Amino acid sequence: MSNTKTSMNLRCLCEAAILVALAQVLSYIKLMELPNGGSLTPAMFPLLLFAVRWGVKPGLLAGFAFGLLQLIFDGAYAWGWQSMLLDYLVAFTPLGLAGLFRGKRWGIFAGTVVGCLCRFAVHYVSGVTIYRIIAPTELLGITFTSPSVYSLVYNGSYMLPNTVLALVIAGVLYIPLNRYILGQDLSGRKA
Repeated sequence: MSNTKTSMNLRCLCEAAILVALAQVLSYIKLMELPNGGSLTPAMFPLLLFAVRWGVKPGLLAGFAFGLLQLIFDGAYAWGWQSMLLDYLVAFTPLGLAGLFRGKRWGIFAGTVVGCLCRFAVHYVSGVTIYRIIAPTELLGITFTSPSVYSLVYNGSYMLPNTVLALVIAGVLYIPLNRYILGQDLSGRKA
């Protein structure tokens, strides 16, 4: 293995550690928290940033690592091992799909939407399969009789604001971090 490749692997690993740790710290800034899990935090942005900078594979691993930290340190609201698996380990991993837009001019924005949609899909499936409601259930003054609709509304009520928050952060930091986001500071890589 060449020194350049070793250096790049080490840099990727170090940036992953820093950005996953930053995401964990930001996860404690809860702007909104729902009673059965789910909250509005700025935590997803560092993971999305890492994925867009380094690509899908490292992004998926960083998302998985963050999901593991959330499971361990965030109090893990879960109904058994299935919900621990889906709502933590599996749900945060697809944020790494933002890496599909690596090196693209507006990749951070498209990657944010794709990563957040995929995370929402995992939470939605978890809500329909694991957290099946006993109908009828009331939420936000509305009575739900369908687990599918309830999961859509419940998970959408925190995932949509999280997506918007990540997009706003990306918008604010896009100009100052443009070279970083596009990986123009990485030797031997064209952006």
